[in-house]
Amino acid sequence: MSRVFDHLAYSTRVLLGRINAGQGLTLLSEGRFLVSYSRSGGTRNRFLIGNLRETGIALAKKIVPGRLIQEVRRYRGFKKSERPIYLKLRIASKLGLRSRKVPGGARSFVFVCFGNIMRSPMSEAFFREAIARHPSIDVNIASAGLNATPGRPAHPWAIAAAQDFGISLASHRATLLTRTMVDEADAILAMDFQNQVDLLSRYPDAAGRFFLLGAYSGTDRPIEIQDPFFGDLDETRRCYRLLQTCTQNLADSLDAIRTQSTATSSGAR
Repeated sequence: MSRVFDHLAYSTRVLLGRINAGQGLTLLSEGRFLVSYSRSGGTRNRFLIGNLRETGIALAKKIVPGRLIQEVRRYRGFKKSERPIYLKLRIASKLGLRSRKVPGGARSFVFVCFGNIMRSPMSEAFFREAIARHPSIDVNIASAGLNATPGRPAHPWAIAAAQDFGISLASHRATLLTRTMVDEADAILAMDFQNQVDLLSRYPDAAGRFFLLGAYSGTDRPIEIQDPFFGDLDETRRCYRLLQTCTQNLADSLDAIRTQSTATSSGAR
């Protein structure tokens, strides 16, 4: 936000140049302002700079899209070492590049989110139901949280929303993702870019086994499945409908890949 103000301030240099004379106000080379306080004009100069900054911020909020401001804040929320990873993921998404899909030979799946109390346990439950419709597919399924508190129960909204789909999360307890789980999994499915950044920064050697579950949403571009923890019960229900779609599409795609592979092998004989 400060850079936006700097650019706006720079664009007003001509106007401020007129104010500069006799007011103790100096325009620096990068569009910043330096006040030379005097006993007679100190109060006036401080008032002037305060108004300029407030005006600049107000203009920035009108000119710069709110979504862009959110993106900047999100970017700054990452550690410096993680920012390039996030940018790479975000740019690829914006360009509409196809997200990687789970290979047909995958046998072990782990769904991950932030705390393993809302999204990932429901993804696990939905995927178990979806895979059951494809008896020829034998896989191991689990869920975990990148920042989970082990033993923590599912969120009340998660338990309530799950009941709408005939699923109980009452006995669920959170599990923390471990190095062993990462090593043993063929596919680790993240919910959003935050999850992906965490995975890639912690386990860079396993990057080839990380996928975005939103790649199975049925849309042209992979999407993030936002955390309903910051919403409400209705938001949790909407999130779960999306999770149901994604996990069903994932199961169907695995079945299609394996059916095609079997047909190809039979034809070769």
